[in-house]
Amino acid sequence: MKREKVVELFRRLRALDPSPTTELHYRTPFELLVAVILSAQATDAGVNKATKKLFPVARTPQAMADLGEENLKRYIATIGLYNAKAKNVIATSRALVEQHGGKVPRTREALEALPGVGRKTANVVLNTAFGEETSRSIRTSSASRTGPGSRRARPCARSRTSSKKSCRRSSSGTRTTG
Repeated sequence: MKREKVVELFRRLRALDPSPTTELHYRTPFELLVAVILSAQATDAGVNKATKKLFPVARTPQAMADLGEENLKRYIATIGLYNAKAKNVIATSRALVEQHGGKVPRTREALEALPGVGRKTANVVLNTAFGEETSRSIRTSSASRTGPGSRRARPCARSRTSSKKSCRRSSSGTRTTG
């Protein structure tokens, strides 16, 4: 999509909903960060249900780090991919304490450096918690599209005789099944 069309799209969206917000429940930037990390491939309702019990116990990065990975899993076990998410939330909490004085950073680069935080999570936190405009971060280059020449990983097909996925890279760098 050309830049002019992207700008027009955002202008129309802003006119329709001048104050968009998230469905996730949170009180602080840290709680929002945790909720967004947990929301990957999960429903906001499921995340809200888990964080309703979690946040009273661990509202700060230090409290979350002190909770530990195994205890955190008990609170988020109803959320998909909870093992990896618990590991990332604890690692992020420790990084916030050690590198940012227990505060959520206000730059995309610093947020993306945290475990489990990618571009989308960083944009949600910057926009929702800090009111930063993030529309300029939308990629419009061909590098962000899938298709021939794209470097995005593609899922591999499942074998007809096995439930396991089998992949290998061809000499051109693309994934093939085998």
